[in-house]
Amino acid sequence: MKIILTHEVSGLGAAGDVVDVKDGYARNYLVPRGFAIRWTKGGEKDVAQIRRARKIHEIATIEQANEIKSKLEAVKVRLAVRSGDAGRLFGSVTPADIASAIKAAGGPDVDKRRVELGSPIKTLGGHQVSVRLHPEVAAKLGIEVIAA
Repeated sequence: MKIILTHEVSGLGAAGDVVDVKDGYARNYLVPRGFAIRWTKGGEKDVAQIRRARKIHEIATIEQANEIKSKLEAVKVRLAVRSGDAGRLFGSVTPADIASAIKAAGGPDVDKRRVELGSPIKTLGGHQVSVRLHPEVAAKLGIEVIAA
């Protein structure tokens, strides 16, 4: 099935790309979650619009990505969340929480879809998070989760 990606999907492509995937993957995962729309002849106008929007928001060069990486790695991020007595959180820390904590700590504005968690953060303490700024550049960021 041919689809048009509306968001960046790891291992598949970036927003505005027209890709061919298995029917079930498109029907059951990509389209319901809003990561893609079905390809139609009229959808070519959508592709141009999505690519224009992507060009505005994307980091264009590796030098620019490395500059943002150095700013990110210099920021000390502390995230206050509710937790129980044993240090376990009520819920977990989401990429959106991390993106807003980076901005609150004085760091650059980061899209929540670029924050990659290795495993869900459900305990207090220090954790490592990766932020994919460019296909070739990723920043390793240490965050400290503290009790609120």
